[in-house]
Amino acid sequence: MLLDVQNLQATLGGRSVLNGLSFSVMPGEFIGLIGPNGAGKSTLLRALLDLTPCDGAVALGALDAAYVGPRERALQMSYVAQEREVAWAVPVEMLVALGRSPHRPGFAPLTDADRIAVERAMQRMEVDNLRDRPATELSGGEKARVLIARALAQETPLLLADEPAAGLDPSHQIALMRLFAELAANGKSVVASLHDLGLAARWCTRLLLIDAGRIVADGPPSQVLTPQTLRDIYGVEAFFGETSGGLVVQPLDLVAADTGARS
Repeated sequence: MLLDVQNLQATLGGRSVLNGLSFSVMPGEFIGLIGPNGAGKSTLLRALLDLTPCDGAVALGALDAAYVGPRERALQMSYVAQEREVAWAVPVEMLVALGRSPHRPGFAPLTDADRIAVERAMQRMEVDNLRDRPATELSGGEKARVLIARALAQETPLLLADEPAAGLDPSHQIALMRLFAELAANGKSVVASLHDLGLAARWCTRLLLIDAGRIVADGPPSQVLTPQTLRDIYGVEAFFGETSGGLVVQPLDLVAADTGARS
């Protein structure tokens, strides 16, 4: 088990945001966190990283996360934040190399293993051709891919990502989902918040549907994404289909007011 969460609770600005979430993450899972805006997905990811105060129990493997320092936590979990701000005009390669920081003491130079990890991460995200560009001069989509590459270079058993596909064009979205699925197939795990239900349905091995800070469904996409669930939680009607690649889900319209849609 890579991660075990029990009765996680968080309050922000006097408002309860997470209300007793419990779940586990096993090696080889690509878990999609889905749910409406404000459901608690980002807060959950930040709480797991000790970036948001919370109550409850979080275990990283056999370790109680409450007693795990920042460096050890960074060796266990990498993180792609929703915000894509880059403050310094450092070259892309240097920014990606920051993902190797937990693996070396202080300001020690990059080792051969570090350089290999950085190069592999840049190639996977197709940003190796940008290696010498100042990161502040990149487009939004390019920044997103570079920051994902930084997390990949960290080479952790568990990768957490907050809306990693946002701002990417369709080909790069699919390439990213393929990559996450590949990581899971090789024994690592990914937990990513996703608003695109089509991507979540097709690529994730498991979905956690969160609403009002609670897990309301947990299971394979075909069990979590149902017509009734989309009406009740999202207030939308959707097209459902099956292809050789799996489930297809495409939201089409709002539920009519007289069918009990959310106000």
